[in-house]
Order: sequence, then structure tokens, then C-alpha cells
Amino acid sequence: MFRRSSSEPQTSAAPEKAGGKGRPTPTRKEAEAAARARARTPRTRKEQAAARSAARGDASRRMREAMKTGDDRFLPARDRGPVRRFIRDSVDSRFSFIELMLPLLLLSLVLGTTGRQSLVQIGNTIMFTTIMVIIVDIVMLRFRLRRELARRFPGQPTKGATGYAVMRSLQMKFLRLPKPQVKIGQKLPETYR
Repeated sequence: MFRRSSSEPQTSAAPEKAGGKGRPTPTRKEAEAAARARARTPRTRKEQAAARSAARGDASRRMREAMKTGDDRFLPARDRGPVRRFIRDSVDSRFSFIELMLPLLLLSLVLGTTGRQSLVQIGNTIMFTTIMVIIVDIVMLRFRLRRELARRFPGQPTKGATGYAVMRSLQMKFLRLPKPQVKIGQKLPETYR
């Protein structure tokens, strides 16, 4: 076996600092060049249009990513805040009859086009029953949501909360934006901040 002599220096990898930034600190020259590049204003119309386009593209990319992850900082104004987050989670955590609306209405449509009077009547019954159950489900959602909002967010404005919840609940779960962050039946946290 090969033995290292005691005079040879031992090399060991320095342990990385927890929470480090993961890159070397830039030199003064690099930092000043980056600051100058950020401060430089576009001179021509073409440069201004390119800068606006790049800024819009970056903002829309962050917003699309926030719609998937639920990051509150980059969501549109209508979806921001703890009240809206709670409404989304509340709607997404419950099973609603609206999830079955599209298949039942499609079945009703197919039965209505058969031409047989008995099947047309069954299709109409399915359609009207589906619509009535959805209306009852929305009314129950409204009352439950208002009670929970009053309990969890006393004194905070909840204007538009019912409309926001109803519009979200009328969409199929896989089409909702921002994407659902909770599963059906999952218990919601007590505080939203």
C-alpha cells in the first residue's frame, strides 16, 4: 500500500456553507459593469421597443410560473392575497357536483338527438336536474364560504369573494388557474398570511 508522507499537505474539500449563494462574489469591475448595463437607457426607438418587449416577456414568464406554483408575488391582482388564496383552497378541497356537469350535459345532448321521445325526455330530465343541483351546490358554497371568511378574516374586505369562488367552482379542476394547490378532502390550514 502507498502511504503518504507526513510532509505532504493534505487536501480536503472545504465544506460548503449552508445557505450560501452558490457562486463566487463578483469582482468590483464585474459589479460596476453590470450596474452600468442596468442603468444604460435605450437610445433609439428600436432599443426601447426591444427593452419593453423583454420586460413584458419576463413578467409574463414569471406570471405563468406563478399560476402553476401559486406564488403570490407574481400572480395577477385578482388572485393575490390571503383571502383569495383561502377561497381557492376552499373551492379546490371540496368535491362539487359541478365536476360531473360536463359529462352529464353531454349525455343529455346525445339522448336529445336520438329522436326517440322517451330518450329525449330522459335527456331533458338529466339536464334540468343537473342545472338544479348545480344551483343548490353554488348556494351552499356561498353560505359556507361567507361563514368561513367571517371567522378566519374578521375585519378584512371580502368584496367579490362569492363571485370569485363561484367562477372557480364552475371550472373543471384541471383547467383552473392558478393551479389547485390542495387535494380534494385535504384539511386547510387555520391561518393564511
